[in-house]
Amino acid sequence: MTERLNYFKASPKAVQAMLALEEETQALSIPLVLRELVKMRVSQINGCAYCLNMHAPDARGAGLSQQKLDVLAAWRESPVFDARERAALGWAEALTRIEATGAPDADYATLTDAFTPQECVDLTLVIIAINGWNRFAVGFRALHPLRADAA
Repeated sequence: MTERLNYFKASPKAVQAMLALEEETQALSIPLVLRELVKMRVSQINGCAYCLNMHAPDARGAGLSQQKLDVLAAWRESPVFDARERAALGWAEALTRIEATGAPDADYATLTDAFTPQECVDLTLVIIAINGWNRFAVGFRALHPLRADAA
């Protein structure tokens, strides 16, 4: 794969706006480990290797277990996720695939059973932000760095 363009260099102001949004999400009510879990799942759905490579170490560093990372793509079939994680993952999938799902009432009901109204909004902004980053990285074919242990 060849990088199409470096969006950081092409439009620093656009990237600064995204970075400012990302920084704001860090101050919201959603705990870091849950934010990283959602970022990983959304990036899996969007096929964003750049973001998966970035967020996997961040997720582990935030306390997300390797087992949860290992089974994340099949979270509905795994007993390792708690009710809040399941609600967040369901909402993240519904919004990421909004053209197909229309953000179903069932996913929203599960969300509101597990989160306060403020948390619902805050989680939605986290989902919006990572979808935005995925679209930059996938659209412009951003290449993630290779780690020494990649072989």
